[in-house]
Amino acid sequence: MFLRKLEVRDFRNYEQVTLETDAPVNIFVGNNAQGKTNLLEAIYMLALTRSHRAGKDVEMIRWQQQMASIFAQVDKQYGSCDFGLMIAKQGKTAKLNGLVQSRLSEYVGQLNVVLFAPEDLELVKGSPGVRRRFLDIEIGQIQNSYLYHLAQYKRALAQKNKYLQTVYNTAVKHDEMLSLWNEQIAQHAVKLIVKRVSYLRKLSDWATKIHAGITNGEESLAIRYQASLELAEDSDETVLISDYMLKLESMQEKELRRGNALVGPHRDDLLFFINEKEVQTYGSQGQQRTTALSLKLAEIELIKEVVGEYPLLLLDDVLSELDEIRQTHLINTFQDKVQTFITTTSTESIDMKKVKNAASFHVRQGKISRGG
Repeated sequence: MFLRKLEVRDFRNYEQVTLETDAPVNIFVGNNAQGKTNLLEAIYMLALTRSHRAGKDVEMIRWQQQMASIFAQVDKQYGSCDFGLMIAKQGKTAKLNGLVQSRLSEYVGQLNVVLFAPEDLELVKGSPGVRRRFLDIEIGQIQNSYLYHLAQYKRALAQKNKYLQTVYNTAVKHDEMLSLWNEQIAQHAVKLIVKRVSYLRKLSDWATKIHAGITNGEESLAIRYQASLELAEDSDETVLISDYMLKLESMQEKELRRGNALVGPHRDDLLFFINEKEVQTYGSQGQQRTTALSLKLAEIELIKEVVGEYPLLLLDDVLSELDEIRQTHLINTFQDKVQTFITTTSTESIDMKKVKNAASFHVRQGKISRGG
């Protein structure tokens, strides 16, 4: 994938910007709070219809404006595509080649991106919620059916939790409604878990190879999916759903006493091991960072494997956070094969001798000029 042109209107601190992004590597330089990250956020949101940062969609709209819009012309393996996303207070509208997409979940995946920011270095030692969000986003953009099941699971889970809270707070005797919510949850939970395990097998293969390369073969990385309800692998989905229902029923009294759902994909986690030792607990800061970098580089290769072409790579002020060895591996990964967008406060933090075919832009107060 190659982004040729980007137009942003009334998005964050940008009134109107049109960029010809014709270089394989695009570097945006500027002081903090000038709009560099906002630009990458626009590309990310155009692909995934959501921001990588916390907050409401309405916060993307420039102050005192009614709507923000993002447009891009992207070369894909089968031709050029026009992408558009309009963000209004009433909601979002996505367009592909000028046609409004009826469902955002079906639009997601047409444009693939991998974002690497300093907070992603917390992917290993951060909270389980960070890793679940990582899975949901990355699987969702290569399998849009995953997004459907995730949305349905969250809806059923919210209803179940509401019901459990009612029983907990009023001490009324529960009825068959709990079983009905569990049936819906089991249907979608099994789909999510099966897709997560399948995705992680492929991601782990790539990450293990990449990690071995970064560490010169001295370390072996393994990734394990930690499910709150263990299921027998490679079983028929009908059997898995039946097993899941039995396990939910066994937790019923405990959930009623607590007033919320205690098991399911919303409670699952990822564990990382280097030379069979858990990285979250026993790994050094360097090992944790190398693991996070290996995951991000593995994402790039896995998307290429599944989709058939490389995604856009967004590096938000992350190169300055990496030492020379890790920075070199990252640059070598994207150089000559992945169109990359980099933000930085200074190019002095980047080994520019290793970066070829780069265009530089200067960002200041929501204005962008080329070559500065």
